Amino acid sequence: MKKIIIIDGGPRKTFNTASMLQKFAEGALSVGKDVEVRTVRLYDLQYRGCMSCMACKVKDKVSNVGKFRDALTPILDEVAQADGLVLGSPIYFSEVTAQMRALLERLIFPWLSYNDYSLTAPKKMPVVLTYTMNANAEQAKMIYQCMGIIENCLERAMGDVEHVDAHNTYQVKNYDRYELASFPEPMKRQYRDEHWERDLQRAYDAGRRMAEKIAD
Repeated sequence: MKKIIIIDGGPRKTFNTASMLQKFAEGALSVGKDVEVRTVRLYDLQYRGCMSCMACKVKDKVSNVGKFRDALTPILDEVAQADGLVLGSPIYFSEVTAQMRALLERLIFPWLSYNDYSLTAPKKMPVVLTYTMNANAEQAKMIYQCMGIIENCLERAMGDVEHVDAHNTYQVKNYDRYELASFPEPMKRQYRDEHWERDLQRAYDAGRRMAEKIAD
């Protein structure tokens, strides 16, 4: 049995990020019974970012899985043994959510050697990143620059990183209720009508591709 771990770093259980990740899961599960998919919602957990305890760097006890114990620890252990990893987050202020950033600190820092600056994950596996954002495709370029160091670390350690993003997404269901004059609802609706189902299909297809890849 091959296992894919999906990490949902968004606060809303039924909105853009959750919908993209659900479609990814459906695509992965469509490949067959030999693939297991588990989704973890970070907003359901109580945990911290890296505590700089340096326990993962102690001589003769070096570990590429973090040692600090809290609700995130078993999730990091699961990721270390998984066959595929999906990280999904809405974009706030050109960055992933604080919850996702904290996970990335805890995930990646133990991989980093302070002897030669190599990055060694417990095992290589395909990784899919899913960002959902109010920004359009052109504005998203700045966001990718902000995430460049983290993504480079993921690629160096894991080997295979793919993006499946959704741009210019709906922020709320009812625009009449909020002060959002910079984002006219008719414009947002037109873009959504033209792209959202396609974005969901791309997520589904990515899930299927990952499942097929790890099943080989």
